[in-house]
Amino acid sequence: MTVQLVIQRPSTDTNTPDDRDIERWMMVFSAAVAARGEVTVRIVDREEITQLNRQYRKSDKPTNVLSFLFVDPPGMHADILGDLVVCAEIVARQAQQQQISLSHHWAHMLAHGLLHLLGYDHQQEVEALRMEQQEKRLLALLHIVNPYADESPIYE
Repeated sequence: MTVQLVIQRPSTDTNTPDDRDIERWMMVFSAAVAARGEVTVRIVDREEITQLNRQYRKSDKPTNVLSFLFVDPPGMHADILGDLVVCAEIVARQAQQQQISLSHHWAHMLAHGLLHLLGYDHQQEVEALRMEQQEKRLLALLHIVNPYADESPIYE
């Protein structure tokens, strides 16, 4: 089984990638890291991402992407990897601030979120470097330049 996508769009923002782009990016990334299972990509507004960030990360501010790994209940197995929740407004603002392509930043956020579902993290410097190397490798598969070339942090 490969990654199967469910895309949800409760966001009112219309300046987001279309489903075909999201599917293409996620298929390239998931094949490169041998990810398997269902992934839901939920595109949300600032209010929802702030509420989720407050509830699950104890941070009362919006963020670009949150990843929620699915954990099977005892005695059950589901082919579900997890959920990626992406804030359209924050991704657009970051792309503008960093003067990068909006679609490239969207692809980066999806790669970043998928890596979180696979156990990557950036809490410690060595972990962050390992994760960044994987992100650069995945994005290069789509001919997207190194997002860390200017050393601007993407994490919020």
